[in-house]
Amino acid sequence: MGLLRHTLKKGIMGNHAQLRLFHGTNAAAAKKVAMSKFDQDSYIDYDKYEHKLKVVREKLNRPLTLSEKILYGHIDDPKTQDIQRGESYLKLRPDRVAMQDATAQMAMLQFISSGLPKVAVPSTIHCDHLIQAQVGGEQDLKRAKDLNKEVYDFLATAGAKYGVGFWKPGSGIIHQIVLENYAFPGALIIGTDSHTPNGGGLGGLCIGVGGADAVDVMAGLPWELKCPKVIGVKLTGKLSGWTSPKDVILKVAGILTVKGGTGAIVEYHGPGVDSISCTGMGTICNMGAEIGATTSCFPYNGRMEDYLRATNRRELADLANSYKGFLSPDKDCFYDQLIEIDLNKLEPHVNGPFTPDLAHPISKLGQIAKENEWPLDIKVGLIGSCTNSSYEDMSRSASIARQALNKGVKSKSSYTITPGSEQIRATIERDGQAETLRQIGGVVLANACGPCIGQWDRQDVKKGEKNTIVTSYNRNFTGRNDANPATHAFVTSPELVTALSIAGTLNFNPETDSLTAADGSKFKLETPYGDELPAKGFDPGQDTYQAPPSDSSSVNVNVDPKSTRLQLLTPFSKWDGKDIENMPVLIKVKGKCTTDHISMAGYWLKFRGHLDNISNNLLIGATNIENGEANNVKNQLTGQYGTVPEVARHYKANNVPWCVVGDENYGEGSSREHAALEPRHLGGRAIIVKSFARIHETNLKKQGMLPLTFANPADYDKIQPTDRISLLGLKDLKPGKPVQCKITHADGSSEMIELNHSMNEGQIEWFVAGSALNRMGELRASQ
Repeated sequence: MGLLRHTLKKGIMGNHAQLRLFHGTNAAAAKKVAMSKFDQDSYIDYDKYEHKLKVVREKLNRPLTLSEKILYGHIDDPKTQDIQRGESYLKLRPDRVAMQDATAQMAMLQFISSGLPKVAVPSTIHCDHLIQAQVGGEQDLKRAKDLNKEVYDFLATAGAKYGVGFWKPGSGIIHQIVLENYAFPGALIIGTDSHTPNGGGLGGLCIGVGGADAVDVMAGLPWELKCPKVIGVKLTGKLSGWTSPKDVILKVAGILTVKGGTGAIVEYHGPGVDSISCTGMGTICNMGAEIGATTSCFPYNGRMEDYLRATNRRELADLANSYKGFLSPDKDCFYDQLIEIDLNKLEPHVNGPFTPDLAHPISKLGQIAKENEWPLDIKVGLIGSCTNSSYEDMSRSASIARQALNKGVKSKSSYTITPGSEQIRATIERDGQAETLRQIGGVVLANACGPCIGQWDRQDVKKGEKNTIVTSYNRNFTGRNDANPATHAFVTSPELVTALSIAGTLNFNPETDSLTAADGSKFKLETPYGDELPAKGFDPGQDTYQAPPSDSSSVNVNVDPKSTRLQLLTPFSKWDGKDIENMPVLIKVKGKCTTDHISMAGYWLKFRGHLDNISNNLLIGATNIENGEANNVKNQLTGQYGTVPEVARHYKANNVPWCVVGDENYGEGSSREHAALEPRHLGGRAIIVKSFARIHETNLKKQGMLPLTFANPADYDKIQPTDRISLLGLKDLKPGKPVQCKITHADGSSEMIELNHSMNEGQIEWFVAGSALNRMGELRASQ
C-alpha cells in the first residue's frame, strides 16, 4: 500500500491532529458537529479551515473572496502551495464525494482496480439517472428496478464493500439529496456530475468532476484543481412578481455565454442575495455549469440557516452562525470580472432553443419566436429536475395551476412534474401541490432525472418533427431531452413553464396577457406565490438509504464476464516513448461539440459500466465538417465511409493511432468521463481543438490522452479531414512548452504549427504511464 496508505493516514489522522491543536475557544464551536446524520464519525472542522487560511493570508497579504477562503482552507499543504489565480494547480482535500449511478459505475470500477479496501472520505452513490419516464412515477420506477437490477446490485454491493453510502432508486436526484443531507456552508465537495455546484446554495464549493478525480479523493490522495479566477456577481434590489431565482442565472448565461465562466468560480454577493431562498440559490449555482464555471457560491445567510433547521440540521446551523466571517467575502476583495444585476429591474427570461445562453426576456419571446420561425405551439411543459424541484418551486407552480382551475382551465400542453427527492414528493403529496398539478393535466414522474437527461420515452411526436417544449431544466442542447434534433427546447422557471403550458404558446406573457376562462371571460394570472419551506415541516417519505456495514468482509462484488452492462477494466497501454506520427483525423468536428455529442446519454446510459459497448456511441452526434453529416466519416485506410466508432475500431485493429480536431469549448456540458474513456479505448491519442471545457480537458488527461489547443486558433482551418498529423518532440514534453505538430496533406505537402497544452509535471506523468490510474499503480508498486 505504501504511498497511498501514508497519504491516507496523513489526510485523515493529520486533520484530526490539527483539530486538537487549533480548536477554537468559541462556545458554539466547542461541540463536535457531524457532517451529516449518516456520517457520525466525520466532523465539520472550521478551525482547521481557518488555520490553513491564516497561512495563506500571510503569503498573499490581501483580502479574499468567499470562494478563495473555502478553497484555500482546503489546501493540502498551504505552506508549500503556490497560489496564483488562473495559473497554479492547487492540491486540495475535499470533505466528501458524491456520485450518480451512471458515472458511479465507472468510478467504482476504477476504485476496484486501485486495490484499496475502503474509501478515505465520506462518499455516496445516488440512483437517479437510469429511470426512464414513460407513464408515471410508480410504474416507471418499478420498470427501472427490473431493467437495471444488475447495475443496482453492483452499485449496492460495491458501496457496501468499500464503505460508500447507497441511495436506492426512487430516492431522488443526487443534487437535491446532497442539498438536503450533505452540503454545508464552507464545504468542499466533489461530485461526478456537472451540476454538483447545486450545493453552492448552502454556501459551499461543490464541484463537478470525472470519475477518475473521484477515485483519487476516495483513495486518500489530494485532488488537483487549477486555481480558478473569480467572477463576482453583485445583486442589488429584490426579487418580486414573476421574476424568480432561475432568471438570475438565465440573465448571467446571456451575459457570459456557455464558455464565459470557464476556469472561474462565480461568486454572488450584495444586498440582493437575501431576497433569494436557499433552494433558489441552489438553482442559480446548479445552472452555473451551463456557463462553464468551475462552480458557483453564495455567502452564508439567514435563508441558509432556515433551510438547515428545516432539514433537521440545527446544530450545524448554530455552528455556521459562529463562523460567519469565514463564510463571507472580505471587504474590498478583488474579482477578476464583476457583473451587477438589479433584481428590481430583472425581467423573467426564457432561454433557447438549442443552447442555454440564448436569453430572451418574456416580453420579447413571442416576437423573437415568430421572427425565427420557431414553433409557437408548446407540445410539452416539464417542471422539476435537479435545477428546479424544491418545495418553493412546486408551490409557486401550484399557485398558478390553482388560478387556472378556478376559471375552469387546464393545461393546453402536455405537462409533467419531476420531484427532486422522495422528501419533496412526499411533502407535496401531503400538502396538495401534486394533486393540484395533476388536476390541470399533469403527470407526476419518478424522483429521478428523467427527461432532463434524455430518459424520456416520448411518443407524441416523430423523430424529425419540428416542435417546441418548455422546461425548468438546465440544458437544452440539440436532442438532449428526447433525442429529436428538431425539438426546440427552452429553459425557464417552473412557474413560467406552468403559465406557458396553460396558454399553450410561446406567444404569451403572463405579466401582460390574458387567458380565456371556461365561461368565455378573460382573466389574467396573478403573480405566483409559494412558501419557501413547508409550514408542517418536511415529510421524509420512504426510507431509501443503505448505509455501508461496519464489517464488509463477507460482501462480494461480482461482475459477470458475459455481462453487456458491466465490464472490469483493463489498464491502458503506456506511452512507448516515441513521437506519435501520421495519425489520421478520425473526424474534424464542425461547431458545437458537447459531451452529449461525444458520448450520448438516453439509450446509451445502460452501457455506462461497460466501456467497450458504450464506445459504440463515440462522437456519433458530432458534425463532420467534410460532409455536414453526423456519424459518417471516411476511413483513410480503406477509402470507404462508415460510422465514427466503426472507423475508430478499424484504425485500432490495424495499430493506427488517430486524433480528433475540434472547435471552441470542446466537451462542454456533462461531466461524463466516458467522453474521454471512449476515444482512449478505441485507439485515440490526441484531441486538438481551439479550446476545452474544464472537466473534459481534465478527464482526457486522466486517461492518458493529449488534450492540445491551437496556439493560433486560425490553424484549425489548416487541417483537412484527409490530412495526417504528427506530434513531434514528445520526449521533451514539459509544462508550458508547445508541442510541434506536422500536418501532412493528401498531396504530400506539409506544414508545421504549434499546439499548446496545460499539463503540469504530474499530468505529464499520467500520459507517460498511460493513465492516472496506471500512475497510481506505479506509485503503489514502488513503495
